Amino acid sequence: MKESYFSIFATFLKFGALAWGGPVAQIAMIREELVEKRQWITPDKFQRTLAVYQALPGPEAHELCVYFGMIRKGRLGGVLAGLGFMLPGLLLILLLAAAYVQYGAETLLPLFVGVAPAVTALIVRAVHHLGHKTLLDIFAYIIALTAVILTLVGVHFLAVFLVVIAAEAARARWKDIGGYIALAGFATIGVALAFVQAAPEITFGTAGNLFVEGLKAGMLSFGGAYTAIPFLRDGMVGVYPGVSMEAFLDSIALSNVVPAPLVIFGTFLGFLAGGLSGALMMTGGIFLPAFSFTLVGHHYLEKVIDNTALHRFLDSIAAAVIGILAVTMLEIAAHTLNGVLPVFLFAAALLALYLLRWKWVVPAVIVGCGIAGYALRAFVI
Repeated sequence: MKESYFSIFATFLKFGALAWGGPVAQIAMIREELVEKRQWITPDKFQRTLAVYQALPGPEAHELCVYFGMIRKGRLGGVLAGLGFMLPGLLLILLLAAAYVQYGAETLLPLFVGVAPAVTALIVRAVHHLGHKTLLDIFAYIIALTAVILTLVGVHFLAVFLVVIAAEAARARWKDIGGYIALAGFATIGVALAFVQAAPEITFGTAGNLFVEGLKAGMLSFGGAYTAIPFLRDGMVGVYPGVSMEAFLDSIALSNVVPAPLVIFGTFLGFLAGGLSGALMMTGGIFLPAFSFTLVGHHYLEKVIDNTALHRFLDSIAAAVIGILAVTMLEIAAHTLNGVLPVFLFAAALLALYLLRWKWVVPAVIVGCGIAGYALRAFVI
């Protein structure tokens, strides 16, 4: 069956409306429909393609949608597939952000008393889960620990990455020139983003700066959206008047209860900082890499990822991001777990996240802790 542009958009719009349960559930849904039922590609080809996108930053479920749209209807098909997949979650998070701003965080605060501990539990589980997948040898653990130490003493994340790259280069085979050339592309983008961040006198206005923050998060989310948390926190919390630490944690919580990649919490932050235009600019920055990897360079991705030198660099940078995320986890926990009720809800949420094997466990934990916090806040200090 030959798809039309409309059918491509409609197919992935449906996927977006059903994209509950995080990336594992989203990828499983895409595989079942497009690989097993429609047979757009073979299962082996799907696994190789998924491996490529898992090695790159960005939400891999969204990147797979762009890929499938492109192989069926070219670049425009890829754009329509990506837009269709992200549209339901984008509209819902914009509505939630508008309600949050309209009624005020202070008015809604009782409803979020239990949410922050639940988000802290989510981040703790994410650090453990991502670390288990990423830190596969002693060198990776050393890199992560080095990133922790450098971050704790205030070293800029780009400098941390440069240290990691230097360490990897010291043990790499210098004849792997292709890996270094490909790495230079990532490094150039990273330097540009860090330069903008480190030079306050260079400004593009609120919307432009939010686009840069989103682009930074999109380029540095190795291993999953949780790894974007430290970069968005540093660039947003306390920098924009509407973005407090409480609002930041609320954005993560609300993004877990809409059908979308978790990185959509950046859209919520963009709305708090700059209204609708800020939200859309932030979203554009976050998802631009996810579109571009396929639309611009898909045919080269497998060759690039097969280069062992680049693969080692990507693995080492991912290990460093785990270290940076671990520091953020500790700082958020110190900020959040400041009483008996938050500690109790955190422990309950963490236990549920580890013990329950239910597709809806994350939104259930968020909502459950929110209700429990609201009900118990008057009885527990």
